[in-house]
Amino acid sequence: MPVRHTPEAPTGIRPLPGGGLIDAHRHDDHQIAYPRQGVISITTGAGTWVAPGNRALWIPAGTVHEHRAYGRTDLRLIGLGENPLDLDRPAVLAVTPLLRELIVACSEEPDDPLLRAVLLDRLRRAPAPERPVHLPAARDPRLAAVCAMIVADPAGERTLPELAAAAGTSDRTLARLCRAEFGMTFPQWRAQFRLHHALVLLAEGAQVTTVAHRCGWSSASAFIDAFRRVFGHTPGRAFHT
Repeated sequence: MPVRHTPEAPTGIRPLPGGGLIDAHRHDDHQIAYPRQGVISITTGAGTWVAPGNRALWIPAGTVHEHRAYGRTDLRLIGLGENPLDLDRPAVLAVTPLLRELIVACSEEPDDPLLRAVLLDRLRRAPAPERPVHLPAARDPRLAAVCAMIVADPAGERTLPELAAAAGTSDRTLARLCRAEFGMTFPQWRAQFRLHHALVLLAEGAQVTTVAHRCGWSSASAFIDAFRRVFGHTPGRAFHT
């Protein structure tokens, strides 16, 4: 089936219910997706990127992607004909209070040239993009099978050898595939997935202790420490700039 093609990336407001999906499509423009409320992800052939309310997602022109909302989401979209970040891959962007207000204002007044000029200027000055919760997609069916087991049981404690045996391969092969396809080790990928899942649960209103348990941390404090190391703040601030 042909991928939906919308030449001009829209600028505006797109409310989405929890679990809401915008199907796979592409634009000839670049786009920023910012969840003023809730959590939003984009998925491409290369994997999934996720952002809470103090992050935004950069989607380069021509990228086939779909959006998914977690929790009731107030999605703000900014289409850009130029590339102020000089990025040709999806990325997660830190959103300062000023950048947040500019994105919100531009989404509400898309035809205001002054607002857009100021936004572009701030984006050019923005810190380097980050990738704290990028989940690369597996291509090899053995690695994909193991990833599916982790997704089905985020708190599971099976080791790499145990998962490899269940997938009909060896732990050495899986370790090699992880490094080759993901650029990270298996424990690092599992930690990334657990953080992604934690953001989803938090957006849906789960308490921190519940999230820690359901995502495989031994305690709430261990989860909070892991979350802070990656995001620079506690889970309670995940949805605030």
